[in-house]
Amino acid sequence: MYATDRQARSLYLRDPMYSAPKLAWNYLRYYLTAMNGKGHGMHSPFVFRLILDVLNNRAGYVAPPEVEQLRQELLRDQTFLEIEDLGAGSRTGAHKRRTVSAVASHAVKPPKYGQLLYRIARHFQPETIVELGTSLGLTAAYFAKAVPGCAVYTIEGSAAVHEVALRNFERLQVREVHPILGSFDEQLPELLRRLPAIDLGFIDGNHRYEPTLRYFLRMLPRCHNDSILVFDDIHWSAEMEQAWKEIQEHPRVRCSVDLFFIGLVFFREEFREPRHFTVRY
Repeated sequence: MYATDRQARSLYLRDPMYSAPKLAWNYLRYYLTAMNGKGHGMHSPFVFRLILDVLNNRAGYVAPPEVEQLRQELLRDQTFLEIEDLGAGSRTGAHKRRTVSAVASHAVKPPKYGQLLYRIARHFQPETIVELGTSLGLTAAYFAKAVPGCAVYTIEGSAAVHEVALRNFERLQVREVHPILGSFDEQLPELLRRLPAIDLGFIDGNHRYEPTLRYFLRMLPRCHNDSILVFDDIHWSAEMEQAWKEIQEHPRVRCSVDLFFIGLVFFREEFREPRHFTVRY
């Protein structure tokens, strides 16, 4: 059962985001208790293949180096941006005036997870991808390069960051990306009205309980048996952990995989009973 709005507000007021020591302790606990990342003892063929072929990259998917080369340039870019932060902020503190370098350091998924998202898209070959939180555009570029010809719709709330992403898409020559400027609450319903289905969704950009559940429920009618939803920073705070727990408990969710910094949700009917896995990554 979903928490009430009052409970959600209470979670947020008590612990808007975990401190670095608390997060480190939680990660240590995850690392020591999670299933090993080699697939040993895994009885689900689907998750076993996911671990071997995607997490461990037995399939040998090679991410295009130009995306990481651009990341290194962005990490050196000291241009200041005036940022409208419509989400829950960042762990380092969301200041309105930030450099491109700071955004690249703190608001963009690091290479390990950016390349994992590339491998997920490459492995499952989605035709339609929806991303909430474009940031500088690196993840959307990875998606587009993983599946040439797919349609990647990505929404960003900050006009300044959106403009940088547009230049990056042009630089990387990813024509399949459709950038959308505006708040998720305004732009997502309109986008969903035009899309018959979501094959892969990446929810990153508003790390709070109620918005995370709201985006999940809005995307749900467009999800099908083979759809995948990826949630970022599921252990970022008490309320994000609560949101992740309630997403796992939704009756349409048949399988979830907790990788600590991101969570994967599957709707595959081959899971006759819901199965939830925590895997070391």
